[in-house]
Amino acid sequence: MGAKSKPRSKLNTKSTPKARVRIGSTPRSKTPKHSLPNQAQSKHKPHPAQTAPHQQQQHQRPTIPFSPSDRILLVGEGDFSFTHSLHAQHLSSSLSPTPPSDSDSDSGSPAPSTITSAAPTIVATALDSAADLLLKYPQAATHITYLASQPSIRILYSVDATKLGSAAGGGKLVRNGGGWDKIVFNFPHVGGLTKDVNRQVRYNQELLVSFFRSSIPLLRPNGCIIITLFDGEPYSLWNVRDLARHVGLQVGRSFKFQAEAYPGYRHARTLGNIEGGGGWKGEERGARTFCFKVKGTGQGPGQGQEGREGKKKRKRDDSEEEDGDG
Repeated sequence: MGAKSKPRSKLNTKSTPKARVRIGSTPRSKTPKHSLPNQAQSKHKPHPAQTAPHQQQQHQRPTIPFSPSDRILLVGEGDFSFTHSLHAQHLSSSLSPTPPSDSDSDSGSPAPSTITSAAPTIVATALDSAADLLLKYPQAATHITYLASQPSIRILYSVDATKLGSAAGGGKLVRNGGGWDKIVFNFPHVGGLTKDVNRQVRYNQELLVSFFRSSIPLLRPNGCIIITLFDGEPYSLWNVRDLARHVGLQVGRSFKFQAEAYPGYRHARTLGNIEGGGGWKGEERGARTFCFKVKGTGQGPGQGQEGREGKKKRKRDDSEEEDGDG
């Protein structure tokens, strides 16, 4: 029996290369064990070495959808740590920008805004009044002090993101000035209005639709609306893409939001800091950024075109996940 089994193993090892070519990758891990163990090991060893730098490169080069020439309106800012980091790390002309730091403190009262004669290129707004905001986010004092020292930045309080440009939505400073290249709402949420999931979903959908509608008239011709949401439920239930289509917007692109690209940024809960600290950290949770443009406007090379080709490209933009989502 032993003598008969040996020829069969030889025949199998000779026949397996054909099966390996036809079937694909599945037999490849099995056949080299019998036929060419040394060569198989040499073939498989380089793969991790080749893929690791590529994966590291993706993490080292996050997508930053802003440029120094943009006019940017940020709404729903919590403690202003995102605006601080965005300007200091990516938009400032200073050779040595000062990144925000949790260890920094400021015992004095921060200036509510910077008054300059020139129109600001960045306007950062919050729903809360200045007093309420500092009660909810004491750490905001450091960020506000930095932003108030920048002549190109203006801070506005008590700004309703669903009424932009009106008296309750920032007024003339938001409405005038030639429009915005980017209108940004990071992690929109109505707060804990109810514990019922279905109602929460509906309330947040209404928030987004109203925000979209108030933002569209304020965009420059090729401007975009940027929304960042956490991955998974209940946020996926909001169907942000469908909401945008409903008001005449389309997805230009989407990509993974990487909080580490904004040193010093900390996610601020809508209801304020958790007493005593602790709790989950939003900046460590997976999130995605969506860039919406008005339908029919330029989307970049080969995009935003009418006709069958343009529709195919727009459909592909909605379904594809870009920039290393893995």
